[in-house]
Amino acid sequence: MPEIREDFHSDFSIEQNWQDYSEEEHAIWRLLFERQQRLLVGRACDEFLDGLGALGVAADGIPDFRRLSEVLDAATGWRIVAVPGLVPDDVFFAYLARRCFPSTCFIRRRDQLDYLQEPDIFHDICGHVPLLMNPVFADYMQAYGEGGLKASGLGHLQHLARLYWYTVEFGLIATEEGLRIYGSGILSSAGESVYCLEDPRPNRIRFDLRRVMRTRYRIDDFQQTYFVIEAFQQLFDATRPDFEPIYREIAALPDIEPDTLIGSDRKLDRASWDPLTIGKKMGRRLSAAQV
Repeated sequence: MPEIREDFHSDFSIEQNWQDYSEEEHAIWRLLFERQQRLLVGRACDEFLDGLGALGVAADGIPDFRRLSEVLDAATGWRIVAVPGLVPDDVFFAYLARRCFPSTCFIRRRDQLDYLQEPDIFHDICGHVPLLMNPVFADYMQAYGEGGLKASGLGHLQHLARLYWYTVEFGLIATEEGLRIYGSGILSSAGESVYCLEDPRPNRIRFDLRRVMRTRYRIDDFQQTYFVIEAFQQLFDATRPDFEPIYREIAALPDIEPDTLIGSDRKLDRASWDPLTIGKKMGRRLSAAQV
């Protein structure tokens, strides 16, 4: 892995020290990996599964960041930087803007298999990194980092944080096969991987940038609302405009609670995310685009 320069937030980058992981820690990784692999077939989006396969992340044990960074760098120019835990916002954004993904090194205990409030190495590597193998999503993450640095100076971090939460962490995507998961917070959670697609209680709403930025979220339970994109290009396109006028616009509007629907919402019911229904809708869009 390329070394981080001394002037590049070196106080937050650490060595992974892969050789120091215990057999118990590797065993917990294998347990988490094997369980999620069974759950994610037919639930995770193809881009995630393809990225996971191309990375060579397997059930053998906790991966070495140096090897993963070599694969990532060759594919999309990204690399992994080991950090001790959550880092300050400006440090996080600066890493993303330079196509570096900061990952924690510790792994959860056996009594934390189903829920962990702070991200661990399984969440970061198995949840986030596979999609960084996808060129469009990789560009979106860099653009998000650049936008974060600007938002820090404008006083709108909470609005940008909501975009990250409802896309990178808890996003769903409509595919020809039906709704699929791409959010890392879901992909690293056994319970939410099932809940987000199969439980009738949460709202599933078509992605709208301003709606997302106005919506609060919960960190202590499964999500009450999920936003659905149609393609990763939609996310990248959403980051292209100058957010400053958007921030001014939504600052004058009230926040929306996590479980609330508003009049402009395009909610998906069970029938509308049936694979056949989504396939027909996507086919019509593709046909129209080709004309």
